[in-house]
Amino acid sequence: MDYKISGYEPAALFQNFEDFSAVPRGSFHNEKASAFLKQFAEDRGLEVYQDEALNIIIKKPGSKGAEDKPAVILQGHMDMVCEKVQGCDHDFTAEGIDMFVTDGGWLNANGTTLGGDDGIADAVMMTLLDDDSLVHPPLECVFTTDEEVGLLGASALDYSKLSGRIMINIDSEAEGVATVSCAGGMDFTMTRSVSLEKQAGETLSMSVRGLLGGHSGTDIDLGRTNASRLMARAALQVLQLPGARLCAIQGGTAGNAIPREAEFTVFLPDAAAADEAEQKLRNLADAFVREIRGVEPDVRVDVNRQRSEADVFSEADGKAVISAILLAPNGVRKRDPQMDNFVITSLNLGIVKTENGTVMLRFAPRSSVDSLMDDVLGELRLVAETFGFETAITGAYPGWEKVENSPLVAVLQESYRSLFGGELKVEGIHAGLECGLFYANLPGLDPVSIGPNMYGVHTPDERMDLKSCERVYRLVKDVLARLAE
Repeated sequence: MDYKISGYEPAALFQNFEDFSAVPRGSFHNEKASAFLKQFAEDRGLEVYQDEALNIIIKKPGSKGAEDKPAVILQGHMDMVCEKVQGCDHDFTAEGIDMFVTDGGWLNANGTTLGGDDGIADAVMMTLLDDDSLVHPPLECVFTTDEEVGLLGASALDYSKLSGRIMINIDSEAEGVATVSCAGGMDFTMTRSVSLEKQAGETLSMSVRGLLGGHSGTDIDLGRTNASRLMARAALQVLQLPGARLCAIQGGTAGNAIPREAEFTVFLPDAAAADEAEQKLRNLADAFVREIRGVEPDVRVDVNRQRSEADVFSEADGKAVISAILLAPNGVRKRDPQMDNFVITSLNLGIVKTENGTVMLRFAPRSSVDSLMDDVLGELRLVAETFGFETAITGAYPGWEKVENSPLVAVLQESYRSLFGGELKVEGIHAGLECGLFYANLPGLDPVSIGPNMYGVHTPDERMDLKSCERVYRLVKDVLARLAE
């Protein structure tokens, strides 16, 4: 293979990342990645376990003299969020990631998400498993599936296969930080059937593109625009015109990603009505750009018009759908002023989809406080009941409380100080991490999450700092050596 990453050490780490990134591994399409990892273990004579959810556990005995030390769990997920820019023809189900390195030492992908979240964890574990010169206790490397769509693999994992009670998760995105707690969450879906009828007349479509989007947990407090809610605002204005009816509204592709793109289509009965609606939408397009361009510098709002026959919602259905989108809670709901305004509770309207007479809204609520999560769910259910939606909860996962006086944190801090001469930050995160499920299923577990610097995660702007990856690998290697003493 002609590797694109060169000049970084250990070379095997980055070669493993490229090899794994050549395997299609979008959420719900884990077959090839799981088979790749299983074969990787078998080729090296390592104990490997693959379950029905396609999770992989690979075990490696401790190095000489450390065979009887307590086992250490290393963990990351094999799936990735599959987002791409408009016009990109990349097929995530059949193609690996096309990546490139910038002069500044950042790894990027051409028009798609990179999959550094969480391919770097997979590469770190592969490199550790393949290097017999390292000093380490017994290793239990866990590669889970479908983390990005509700931690489904970790939910299905047979935890009796694991003996370790020390765990290093490599799914954080800021070097120099040890994450020691996380929020719980779930997917909350609202669905509603709508009545459709064919009508001939004029249709107007408005779309928004070029928004920053981002991770619905770690980026929810950055003031970024939710594309679906922006389009619903415009649709509400047009639907107040006589004869205007909704035809469709779409936005977002993942519940845990802030939507970067959305569009809607409305029907108008004649040219005069369409003229008025078009002028209103063009004025709104200009207003939206002025309103958000300070945060969203690349925003683009387009309006298109054509004469056609269209399937249109009933007036009541259109009003109910737009009302639900706009009145459902969204964004940051509660902060902790005693923790530097750390976000405690939030939710994200990640997907709006119109298909075959059904409208679906998918939210990703998160909270580290159960009573506040109950409050958000109550509001969502009230909105659903008011506007005729059915509700469902899937992929619920627990939060993870900080382990007081964590021995692993102490070792990480000592190692970080020795290697880099600085202090390791210790903090919580407003995002779901698989550590919560491991913590709930393995009594006495001492888990910590770390990772290299990554930006734009869950968007095509995703990039990963290669020097940071070097340092994180050194940290993990050193910590394992200390745990083997």
